[in-house]
Amino acid sequence: MSAGTVVLTGTVLFVVGCSDGGTGLRDGGPARTDPVAKTTTAPAGTASPSTPGLKKVDPVALVKADPKVSQAVKRDLKPCTGKEYPVDVSYGKVTGSPAVDVIVNVLSCSDAVGLGSYVYRADGAKYENVFSDEQPPVYAEIDRGDLVVTKPVYAKSDALAYPSGEDVITYRWNGEKFIEHDRVHTEYSNVVDGGAQPAPATSDKN
Repeated sequence: MSAGTVVLTGTVLFVVGCSDGGTGLRDGGPARTDPVAKTTTAPAGTASPSTPGLKKVDPVALVKADPKVSQAVKRDLKPCTGKEYPVDVSYGKVTGSPAVDVIVNVLSCSDAVGLGSYVYRADGAKYENVFSDEQPPVYAEIDRGDLVVTKPVYAKSDALAYPSGEDVITYRWNGEKFIEHDRVHTEYSNVVDGGAQPAPATSDKN
């Protein structure tokens, strides 16, 4: 990890028990290698109070006020229960800005499917949407200063818990926008022995 790269992940808001078969509490986009500060079941925009220079945001208000977010995602962005929204938010450095960037994932209440992923870059007192992916299922996170987007791939007969594979796409900021740097497609075996998880067979496509 470079000295200038610090990723802080704050959990925002995935409800416990959105449905009878709910997935429970979700952490916002975990960074795999950098130091991580986490807060669970917190109000919108909550982050660790000990994080220096971190400007907290209300991710729900940010998404709903964003003209680049589709009306379909805005329409589906409702509390699952009480005042808790199905939104994960991560704070970290991914655009080279001196300010902390904000990554927001909007999920479905019933099965936690990613409906949309967005990256917001600080522009003075405002935030600019510099990345959007609204082709579900989708989930974005920060890994070693890169933006990593994961997209499960389903065949028509696949159950939600058993996709046929997944695409993992790595983007890097070129000073103006995100450029695709790497893409890995994994195809899972369709042979499941005794209920075991499918074994992956990975192919790397650069």
